[in-house]
Amino acid sequence: MFKKKIFDNGVRLVYESIPYLRSVSIGVWVGTGSRCENELNNGISHFIEHMLFKGTEKRTSKDIAQSIEGIGGQLNAFTGKECTCYYAKTLDENIGIAVDVLADIFFNSRLNPGDVDTEKKVIFEEISMYEDTPDDLVHDILSRNMWKGDSLGLPILGTARCLEKMDYNVLREFINKNYLPDNTVISVAGNFNEHMLLELIEKYFGNWQSDIKSEKTDWLSKYIKGVNIKQKDIEQVHLCMGFEGVRHGSEELYDLLTVNNIFGGTMSSKLFQRIREEYGLVYSVYSYPSSYRGAGMYTIYAGMNPLHLKKVISLIIKEVKDILNNGIKREELQRAKDQLKGNYILGLESTGSRMNGIGKAEILMGYIHTPDEILAKIDAVKIDRAYEVISRVLDLENMSVAIVGNVDKKFKLDDLIEPVK
Repeated sequence: MFKKKIFDNGVRLVYESIPYLRSVSIGVWVGTGSRCENELNNGISHFIEHMLFKGTEKRTSKDIAQSIEGIGGQLNAFTGKECTCYYAKTLDENIGIAVDVLADIFFNSRLNPGDVDTEKKVIFEEISMYEDTPDDLVHDILSRNMWKGDSLGLPILGTARCLEKMDYNVLREFINKNYLPDNTVISVAGNFNEHMLLELIEKYFGNWQSDIKSEKTDWLSKYIKGVNIKQKDIEQVHLCMGFEGVRHGSEELYDLLTVNNIFGGTMSSKLFQRIREEYGLVYSVYSYPSSYRGAGMYTIYAGMNPLHLKKVISLIIKEVKDILNNGIKREELQRAKDQLKGNYILGLESTGSRMNGIGKAEILMGYIHTPDEILAKIDAVKIDRAYEVISRVLDLENMSVAIVGNVDKKFKLDDLIEPVK
């Protein structure tokens, strides 16, 4: 069972003791990501994440890495659309070292101008690598298309044009505005002494003060349908079909997750079995929901030979219409619920997954469901309610499409959604 403590300065600590393990995972979460950016500073959250590992007053970048790797631990970070997380996983006996290193990079990063220029080159390469990975790029293009003009559609890596303008002052200003006590959550899962943990967090984070309070946002984003085709001289064509989904925290998310397992979320799903196993037209085809504060999306992806593009789209449309017209069988629903519960329970055996789960829930929603509550929500999914959600989401008249590859330039939306005869 997790516990929560709010320190006097607004920093929140959520923690879950798992005494039968020998590891502990610690994450420092900040409620800022690419959704908090604009067209002028896009990519700054991700850039700051990189810079915090470049050195502090007492540690070089190599010292930072060796501090955790030298004790057999792991140290890393990631940036999302709505949050950034710096995390470490170590043996339980080394929790003090992990917290010390995380606090050091969090508060004492030098943001040295020379390091800023060096890291720009690294991220330029990361952006170039992303551009050369079309199965990732197509998802990014879909997101930009669906949330056009909204910060939710901005790429997490940012753009080379924005990156060029970033310097010490720009980075420091963004940190001062967003890295705030009331916008920070520390999540811990694993084997630890509770009294020692509270003392550690109080020591390193309890005295942190700021006169600035994090800005409150309504987080409403408008979905836009449309088609975006990026011509690229590659062997395959990569397709994403997107729909307006379910927002973060909605009870309907469990209905959508369950139906997704049936439709395209697993190897036994309708999409995989029909398009890959029966027709052999793709190597990869799947679907998944993404949820954000005040917004959501549902994505279908497939990668194929350009000659098979129309056929694959037609088969996807046929499967969409089939589930809308014929509904869901009771045995399909039960199997999907069992899959969801099994995957969730297996994930609980990892301290990293548990740290991630409670940290993300607290930073994004301000509350955390217990495992029993989540399992109960999955069990509560019923055919009628699940069908109602998927019928609203899979609206072929309100679809956004992104394609990357050698595509006929005469392609139009009506061609893409032409049903199978």
